[in-house]
Amino acid sequence: MSGPVFRLSELQARIGGRLIAHSPEVDSDPPLEGVASLHGAGPGQIGFVVGKSHLEAARKTRAGALIVGASLADAGLPCPALVVDNPHAAFARVTALFHPASPVQPGIHPSASIAGDARISDSAEIGPGVVVGSGAVIGARCRIGAGCAIGRHVVLGDDGLLHPQVTLYDGCRIGHRVILHSAAVIGADGFGFAWEDDHWVKVPQVGIVIIGDDVEIGAGSTVDRGALDDTVIEDGVKVDNQVQIAHNCHIGAHTAIAGCVGIAGSTHIGQRCRIGGGAVIMGHYRIADDVTISSGSFVAKDILQAGVYTSVQPIMPHADWLKNAAQLRHLATLRQRLNSLEKRFESNHSKD
Repeated sequence: MSGPVFRLSELQARIGGRLIAHSPEVDSDPPLEGVASLHGAGPGQIGFVVGKSHLEAARKTRAGALIVGASLADAGLPCPALVVDNPHAAFARVTALFHPASPVQPGIHPSASIAGDARISDSAEIGPGVVVGSGAVIGARCRIGAGCAIGRHVVLGDDGLLHPQVTLYDGCRIGHRVILHSAAVIGADGFGFAWEDDHWVKVPQVGIVIIGDDVEIGAGSTVDRGALDDTVIEDGVKVDNQVQIAHNCHIGAHTAIAGCVGIAGSTHIGQRCRIGGGAVIMGHYRIADDVTISSGSFVAKDILQAGVYTSVQPIMPHADWLKNAAQLRHLATLRQRLNSLEKRFESNHSKD
């Protein structure tokens, strides 16, 4: 076995919970060498069960152990289990134990181009072809992947991880323990143009992007710099792949944004929000804390109270959609007719 091996009791000591074993014929403290799904697990692996909807699969699993919630503690599982309050979070921590990050290898690759006045921690790892601009600061134990471009006066906090081909434009400030995936672009100009006569005039984007601690931003995602004020991503925000966050946006702490979301400029999103994939949020609106926006929704007004919001129409046969679309074109006329009928009814009723 090349990787780490933990007995179930060792995992309990690391993440908490309590151990149960329903069958005396099965090792109650098996050695485990990895994690796996319920369907793919073998005797040397541990899986997890979120709720009763996966109970049938759990009863058929060949896993050596399971992580379960309290509601499944007496469900007749075929192997020993670690009972915890949050199985998904516990499984994440166990997975990290079996797959620890490779250690940083301090040093600067010979092909990197580093400005003479850049300050790079001796414990940082700078990969091939990296470019670091004048006045930039790179913190302790950072790992900068091949081909990354770090602009002038960028500040990158400790323990950052930039996967290959990340671009940080001039002046951006990035917190500690931030993960930026390949092709993420932080600090590009916002879409700012003024119409004059018969052409567009570019509005200089003079703000920056400020990213807090423990933020993760997915591959190909973009966060534009502010036009005047800064674009701010608070602590703990998680952004999926292919997300666009426009200039002057403010994203509250611990908000999660799924793939292909588009957020227009000067939008203020509260803390602990969840935004489903493909949602579109128009600019200059405010979204309160603890708001969930369903996938594919279109937001064109303020959301000032916590809750779940959805604006997408369910899928239907194309012929039915055409009929409904034809009716939508006549809504204004139908509303006028309805108002007229209501007035006539009220007039007649008052005469009686």
